[in-house]
Amino acid sequence: MAFKEKIGVRSVRLALTVLAGSMLFSGQSMADEAIQKVEITGSSIKRIAVEGALPVQRLSQEAIAKSGATSVADLIQALPAMQGFTIGAVAAGSDSGGNTSASLHGIGESYTLVLLNGRRIAPQGSGTTVNLNAIPMSAVERVEILTDGASALYGSDAIAGVLNFILKKNQQGATLEATYGGPEDKGGNAWNTSVTYGFGDLDEDRFNVLLSYRHDEQSKLRATDRKFAASSFVPFSRNGKNYIWDRTSTSASPAGATVAYNSGAPSTAFSPYLAQHNGTACPDGFEITTANPRACGFDTGSTVEIVPQSKRDSLFSKATYKLNDNLNAFAELAYSRYDLTARIAANPIPISIAKDSALYNTYVSPYLTPAQRADVKSVTANYRSTDFGLRASNTITETKHVVLGVEGELGAWNFESGLTWSQNSIDERYTGGYQKNQAFKDILANPEFNPFAATQKPSVQAQVAGAQFVGSVRTASTTMRGLDTHGSRELFDLPGGKASLGIGGDYRTYTYEQSPGSNATGDDIYSFNTKAAYDMSRDTYGAFVELLAPLTKSFEMTVGGRHDAVKAIDDKLNHKTVGKKDSANTYKVSARWQPVQTVLIRGSYGTGFKAPSMLEIAQPLVNAGFTAKKFDCPYPGSPLCRAEATQYNAVSQGNPDLQSEKSKQFTLGFRVEPSAAFSFGADLWDVKLRNAVSEVSEEQAFADPIKYASSFGEYIEPSTGIKYYAFKKLSVNIGKKEYRGIDWDLSANHKFSFGKLTAQLSGTHMLHANYTKAGSDNIYTSNMNFFGDTNEVTFRNLMKLTTTLDTGRLSNTVTVNYRNGYTDAPATVYNQETKKEEKNFRLQVPSYTTFDWQARFAFDKQTTIRAGIKNLFDRAPPLSLRASSGHQIGFDPRYADPMMRSFYITGNYKF
Repeated sequence: MAFKEKIGVRSVRLALTVLAGSMLFSGQSMADEAIQKVEITGSSIKRIAVEGALPVQRLSQEAIAKSGATSVADLIQALPAMQGFTIGAVAAGSDSGGNTSASLHGIGESYTLVLLNGRRIAPQGSGTTVNLNAIPMSAVERVEILTDGASALYGSDAIAGVLNFILKKNQQGATLEATYGGPEDKGGNAWNTSVTYGFGDLDEDRFNVLLSYRHDEQSKLRATDRKFAASSFVPFSRNGKNYIWDRTSTSASPAGATVAYNSGAPSTAFSPYLAQHNGTACPDGFEITTANPRACGFDTGSTVEIVPQSKRDSLFSKATYKLNDNLNAFAELAYSRYDLTARIAANPIPISIAKDSALYNTYVSPYLTPAQRADVKSVTANYRSTDFGLRASNTITETKHVVLGVEGELGAWNFESGLTWSQNSIDERYTGGYQKNQAFKDILANPEFNPFAATQKPSVQAQVAGAQFVGSVRTASTTMRGLDTHGSRELFDLPGGKASLGIGGDYRTYTYEQSPGSNATGDDIYSFNTKAAYDMSRDTYGAFVELLAPLTKSFEMTVGGRHDAVKAIDDKLNHKTVGKKDSANTYKVSARWQPVQTVLIRGSYGTGFKAPSMLEIAQPLVNAGFTAKKFDCPYPGSPLCRAEATQYNAVSQGNPDLQSEKSKQFTLGFRVEPSAAFSFGADLWDVKLRNAVSEVSEEQAFADPIKYASSFGEYIEPSTGIKYYAFKKLSVNIGKKEYRGIDWDLSANHKFSFGKLTAQLSGTHMLHANYTKAGSDNIYTSNMNFFGDTNEVTFRNLMKLTTTLDTGRLSNTVTVNYRNGYTDAPATVYNQETKKEEKNFRLQVPSYTTFDWQARFAFDKQTTIRAGIKNLFDRAPPLSLRASSGHQIGFDPRYADPMMRSFYITGNYKF
């Protein structure tokens, strides 16, 4: 029998491409619908849709609704094929602006191409990664996910695959929808509402106009709202032993003190408050640190908002006009505005304490030996400005996307051509917790200011409001301008049918700009590094040709090639060209064989090419925050050391000698459908990368500072002028990567007297996630079920089971999501029995399974209500000791949802 599409698991709809070699399968058997030619994600050739050479996953509108996802990121990042993406929660304390991304198979977000209606949109930053918040979810008709690497039509940099968000078109009438939901526990409520309206019929009126608008709001979720995230001081037990994982900070109020010495002797760090209380008591909200019994640690993790509050407005409009029976002109406009506010612990500010000052004589000198007092070089109060409140940053991200084009038939050719202007822009603002430079210096000059006191006196508190800095600290934008055209036609007869030819090309210009705020320099904000200024641009162009050859009725091949070129970077601020032009010719060969109607065998082999991002090549040395973890001094005894294990400052710099990355990939798969009630398919895929761009990790550099001496430099602390070591994030071609796995799916259905039961089980089974260590081309490591050098895990098994029982107007859906356990990041923990620290302790994190339920009731053709429960059994995120990818403590927000059990209800009305 003919194959039929499996919505939400594996599309078997043709998606032909040369470099990607991709093919999809039609949503209906040819006997069920009129034969028509369609264009599929990844191909320039329009043809009658049949089962294709490569798998594409397809999410229909109903599959999207059943997921209960309230954003594009929630929808995409829950797919088993997705690993290694960025989540919005890491916005707290970073410059991400709530960026959310897609990453197929853990290969990486920069290798996964995201399209809107088959065209590129402006990325966020200087590379190619698209912020999923730019996609107008209410306008999405379906999502097609090509899980094979590279693409002839869109560019050979799509090494991991392609996500194509296909939006609604030619709709008549209006649809209203609203959703409200929230967790059973407090915090994190969310709601959204949308309206979509279309008028005009292309066939009858010669035009159609579609408008879609949606508004979303997400309230914050505090760390203290969840037990598993409530503290930086984490007691836990493993294998009958009791441990403490201490992520508290000695930057506090009252402040800790650090004393450096002229002789080069190791610095001394202690808490004067603790010393005054005979080493037995810390203030409320503090713990005596496990690393230093003379210091109190401030619980920074308890202050974090683990889910930031946000608002989003998105608009999509498309107008289509029928020029004649064969040609349509169209215009698309997409706009989104994402407003996110993230809050983390109050600002840590190092303050110099003059030797023989009143503060020194009262809080420092009594706790030093005579020899230490005679050797004092400098004293720093590690103060945290709690009187100023939490650090709050508000980031407004806007995406604007305009396309003007023509599509249709010219003679024997099916073609489409378009002009695109697309921009992603960010305005990052500080709204609380940061200090004006001169106003804070006035506070420091106030004789009543005391960083070692638990509370400041009224005269100091009166100065705080006037010392708050509020304003923009940077604006950045990426603008893409492009022209693309492609067409296809049938050529000649072959034993299996007509051979088809596809040709096309594209030209794009990318501009990346960043400017510091006009009143946001080191002179305006205390202890602040002015954001770097950039004005960079470069051009890319490509051309492709592909040939589809049905050699027999059961066997066909696709062959073709593409040429891509990336020009050198024009650094307009520094009036120079950085890097060099690079180009590559890539190819793809794919084939499908259907020996009988119920069995399909398919495969492909091809190559890819990807240039580094503009900042990876041309970025000057700039401040890049702090290391994710605390580290001991890389060169003990040096005057550039800090007093104890701590987070060192980080700086970042590009590498103009970076080479482009090259890939080879293959797929081999099959699909069996013995009846309309059962289908099974699996596809083995493999991607090998060479000249892969990455950075020497913090762990590598601090573990072997002699070998990685180039990863360390100097950093001058703005507030004290003291020099310390800094970790340098340097882009290098690290060598090689190899990722291999199997995407599989199973679908079954059965009709009962009371309704129809459908079950869809899909998953990804990873076989390899190997890469060479930075600076090496033959020393391999792996992230497989292991928190690796890249600060992430590649899970061997991710699975999703969706079962739906349809009984007339009512349907019930249960979804089960599973990811296996893994070995966590290395951490330093305190053994409560031995009273000693254990370094490089790795926790075994258990598997994580959640159940979701949704009921859908259709009152009539116009009105539908959905109600659901996510995480039905209230499964808490497992304990994780990772110290990267966000300020959340005690769990990994990339791999588990902190909301826990939550409820939602959605109403939909069409008229």
